[in-house]
Amino acid sequence: MLNLEAVGHVHLAPGATDLRKSIDGLAALVIAGFDLDPFSDQWFVFCNRQRNKLKILRWDYNGFWLHYRRLERGRFQWPHHSEHMLLIDRRQLQWLLDGLSVDQRQAHRQVKASVVV
Repeated sequence: MLNLEAVGHVHLAPGATDLRKSIDGLAALVIAGFDLDPFSDQWFVFCNRQRNKLKILRWDYNGFWLHYRRLERGRFQWPHHSEHMLLIDRRQLQWLLDGLSVDQRQAHRQVKASVVV
């Protein structure tokens, strides 16, 4: 089960990724291609060229999780504007999985509230 409440940092791999790669291939891509640590508490998301499949790689305590999602209809709104891993938050990941853009202009902005004394 994919629990988005446990999400820390989420990195989107730019462009299209060959999703025939499994855990070792994607972890090697994270290390060699993006100079990041796949054993960290970060999540790494990859998308295929047709934008109808995603893989999420994450480390958990003593092993990797590899989540796979395939859409029967439609496409993911995968960002095209980056050559480097794009850092998003849990809310943006949920938007992406729901078929929305990670840059929702209609979304409410985060408020940093504080107590007035």
